[in-house]
Amino acid sequence: MNAIDEIYTACPFYGSRRMAVELGRTHGVTVCRDHVRRLMGKLGLEAIYPKKQRGSEPDGAHRKYPYLLNGLPIISPNQVWGTDITYIRLAKGFCYLVALIDWYSRYVVAWQLSDTLHMDFCLENLDRALTTATPAIHNSDQGSHFTSPAYTDILAKANVRISMDGRGRCMDNIFTERLWRTVKYEDVYIKSYATVDEARSGLGNYFPFYNEKRPHQSLDYRTPEELYRG
Repeated sequence: MNAIDEIYTACPFYGSRRMAVELGRTHGVTVCRDHVRRLMGKLGLEAIYPKKQRGSEPDGAHRKYPYLLNGLPIISPNQVWGTDITYIRLAKGFCYLVALIDWYSRYVVAWQLSDTLHMDFCLENLDRALTTATPAIHNSDQGSHFTSPAYTDILAKANVRISMDGRGRCMDNIFTERLWRTVKYEDVYIKSYATVDEARSGLGNYFPFYNEKRPHQSLDYRTPEELYRG
C-alpha cells in the first residue's frame, strides 16, 4: 500500500493494470491486478481520466450541488476555495489529511489530520478556515463528507456558494492534487512519520514553509502568502 501510494502520487493517471506492472518493475512486488484494484479502493485511489466515478460516493440522501466554475476566470484571493481528503502514510497504517486551498494563490487556508474518516475533522477544518476569511465559492467533490448537511449548512450560513465537481471531471481538483503531491514528496515521504502526532507536528512545520517561504513556479516564483495577502 505504501508503494501504491508513492506510485499514484507520481502518476495519478495509472490504473490498476499499470499499477501492478509498476509495482513489479520498480518495487519488486509481484501482485495480481485484482488485488491492486482492491488496495487502491481501500486507499480511495482512482486513475485520473474521464470515467464514471467510483470510490467516494455521496450519500443518497445528500444534496448534490452544480459545478459553478466552468469557464470562470480565477482573478482574486478568496474567490474560490477547494478542498479534498488524502491519505498520509505512517510507519504502520495511514491517517487522513483534509485541506482548504485558495485557488488563486495556492495558499493553504486550513488543514487538519485525523486517525479516522469520521467527518468531524472536516467540519473543524472548515470552521477554522472561516475564521480567516470567507470565500465566494467553495468547491469539492461529491464525497459524503462534503455533501453532508452538517458541512453544507456551515457554508450556507456563511453565504458561501457551493460548487461540486461533476462525474468524470478529472481536472476539477487539480490544484489540490498538486498540493498533495508536493506535501508527500517534500515532507511525508522524507520524514516517514511513525504516528499521527508526529505527522501533525511535522506538517505543522511544513505548511507555514509551503505558504510563506516556498516560491511557486506557477506563481512567477512568488509564495502563496504573497498573492493571498496581496
